[in-house]
Amino acid sequence: MTVKDAPQPWPSLVIFALAMGGFAIGVTEFATMSLLPYFAKDLAVDAPTAGHAISAYALGVVVGAPIIAVLAARMARRTLLIILMGVFALGNALAGLAPSYAWLVVFRFLSGLPHGAYFGIAAMLASSLVPANKRTRAIGQIFLGLTAATVIGVPAANWLGQEIGWRWSFGAVALLGVTALLLVAVLTPYDEPDTAASPLRELGALKRPQVWLTLAIGAIGFGGLFAVYTYLASTLADVTHVSSLYLPLVLCAFGLGLTAGNLVVPLFADRALMPTAGALLVWTAAMLALYAFAAQNIWAVSVDVFLIGCGGALATVLQTRLMDISGEAQALPAALNHSAFNTANAIGPWLGGMAIGAGFGWTATGWVGFALALGGLAIWLLSVAIDSRIEGEPKLVEDAAE
Repeated sequence: MTVKDAPQPWPSLVIFALAMGGFAIGVTEFATMSLLPYFAKDLAVDAPTAGHAISAYALGVVVGAPIIAVLAARMARRTLLIILMGVFALGNALAGLAPSYAWLVVFRFLSGLPHGAYFGIAAMLASSLVPANKRTRAIGQIFLGLTAATVIGVPAANWLGQEIGWRWSFGAVALLGVTALLLVAVLTPYDEPDTAASPLRELGALKRPQVWLTLAIGAIGFGGLFAVYTYLASTLADVTHVSSLYLPLVLCAFGLGLTAGNLVVPLFADRALMPTAGALLVWTAAMLALYAFAAQNIWAVSVDVFLIGCGGALATVLQTRLMDISGEAQALPAALNHSAFNTANAIGPWLGGMAIGAGFGWTATGWVGFALALGGLAIWLLSVAIDSRIEGEPKLVEDAAE
């Protein structure tokens, strides 16, 4: 019996369970940045060194996504999701108990391993529960868990870290992971493993140029969002000249933008997938270019950060795109989508930091992001051109039901 054949009286509850896992992952990914001063002081390391714990998580995502997707190709999706969330919960629990900074880095790496594979497999499962013309909406609803974490979970985890201690924040994330595990176990329908699947079949997806181009769109085009987000606190202090009390509000605006994007954009993507991806890249480029001017005023920058956040729906759109172009090898490309976005999380801040270090100022991150979004748009144009050549006619509007 496949997932589609199994009884599915409440697919919305299954998607809610999957989104809860996304919420837990979102909290640990973003809250660790705000907890950095606390665990750095407690573990007797300076801030730059403590930042390696954040990099360790991202490295875990990049490494874990392809390895797990390939090795677990024949595993039932429900079973794999339960195992992944179990490893995630364990890694965060151990991080909260870390006796030294070195062990914290190890446990953060362990926590990141399930990230990409979880979202990739969850997206495949969610899309199998709904009609073909609602796939992107279903995937977007899973990502709502991640975006809700930036609005609700991260501030709560930061408060917990300040009032009780940073270790309790990781403990709370572990509890969220266990909750998600139980919800997936109870609400997700049973499915039989795909006996035709194999590691070699999954690796075969990497022979498809369109898979690499789609991953490159995310890795390059999404980098600007992270360039701005990483240096937002410094920009508000040194350019906008406002109190640090405004930072949580602006970060909340970013999270609300991510949420709004994942609610609205999939409605268009399910009708015209690639045009929506191109439009998002143009939108993101424009909003990042405005950032340099909006940063002078707290209200203007808050609105602009919200609009930049809306462009974050690109991750959802590209997730569906990878499912369309990967043939039978679905798991590996779906998981690699999150490796691509963590690559963007490395490229954007790195280039933004170079621009700042060269003396162009904090708002230069907006122009760096603008250039990266245009780079992603150039790769998108190449992908569309290849589609056009294969089909013999421009493929600017895709039928999601195909």
